[in-house]
Amino acid sequence: MKSGLLAAIAAGGLLLAAPAMAQGVKIGILNDQTGVYADYGGKWSFEAAKMAVEDFGGEVLGHKIEVISADHQNKPDLGATIARRWYDVENVDMITELTTSSVALAIHELSKEKKKIDIVVGAATSRLTGDACQPYGFHWAYDTHALAVGTGGALVEAGGDSWFFLTADYAFGYALEKDTGDLVKAKGGKVLGTVRVPLNSSDFSSFLLQAQSSKAKIIGLANAGLDTSNSIKQAAEFGIVRGGQKLAGLLLVASDVHALGLEAAQGLVLTEGYYWDRDDKSRALGERFFKRTGRMPNMIQAGTYSATLQYLKAVKAAGTKETEAVAKKLKELPVDDLFAQGGKVLENGRMVHDLYLFEVKKPSESKKPWDYYKQLAVVPGDKAFPSAKDSGCPLTK
Repeated sequence: MKSGLLAAIAAGGLLLAAPAMAQGVKIGILNDQTGVYADYGGKWSFEAAKMAVEDFGGEVLGHKIEVISADHQNKPDLGATIARRWYDVENVDMITELTTSSVALAIHELSKEKKKIDIVVGAATSRLTGDACQPYGFHWAYDTHALAVGTGGALVEAGGDSWFFLTADYAFGYALEKDTGDLVKAKGGKVLGTVRVPLNSSDFSSFLLQAQSSKAKIIGLANAGLDTSNSIKQAAEFGIVRGGQKLAGLLLVASDVHALGLEAAQGLVLTEGYYWDRDDKSRALGERFFKRTGRMPNMIQAGTYSATLQYLKAVKAAGTKETEAVAKKLKELPVDDLFAQGGKVLENGRMVHDLYLFEVKKPSESKKPWDYYKQLAVVPGDKAFPSAKDSGCPLTK
């Protein structure tokens, strides 16, 4: 009698477990789709993730792969609410892209609590794999440390030894200002001042006048998206570059250059982890993305393709979508795809790969649509990113 009851309970348990076993893999793209960063990642990152799923074959371990998306509007509380619902109710296995550092940090903490994987691509703060690192959190494409080494390092070495920062007034801006300022000072330069600018500002005039009056050789734009574009346009109106100061777009991507136009953007030096026309692999990704969307991908969108593809490779290698097993495989597998070659993931979740220092071409140098950059240097991955033990991540102690 007892054995019959146990058999019935066991059978019932199997029946209850069956729907969960039958579920496929669900990936969520959570980013800004309507605001200041809509072109930076936005719906284009959603397309990049879907492209990766198609390239992978549409299913993993015999189950369908689904990609969903939502707009967090750059609000950490809204982002956390969406992510909690995705994890608790909608059975989302992994969240990626996560533009906006304040939102990414909130989701990073929630993912740790829920034991779910997040792969941050769009947000920049190096804290994600530093003091805020966690076992199931990963950071792809770039971070504030890499941008500081690439753009900041190049400009200081070229004689730009005095800086003034226009800094986005939230976690990303603070991290970018700190990482770049620390590097400037380490190379013998000086930071003459900084001004904090609210996210999504339309008028930069008072901030730019402070930067202009500082007489700093370099005005570091520790912002991104439309905020960077607007500050560059308004700096031109004030004649800042004509007056002898240089603008450093510390986070500038191809879609920003496209929006600005070469007339306004020419001569800017920037660091990206991907450029569509750099080599045959980047062109293969870029041209396919262009056919799909009518635009070339930037570093964030190409990075989302890579992060999504690598997650699926890790699920396949693990033989399960269980978080601990997949996280372990993510840290073991090399990263070789159309975005990055020879990449590796450190113990703190940082994906290390080469980045590139570019200068924006003059209009006369551009020979075709989206022909925007000339490459100045390669920034090797082990120089761009700190080692896990030097990152400040408690996991590595």
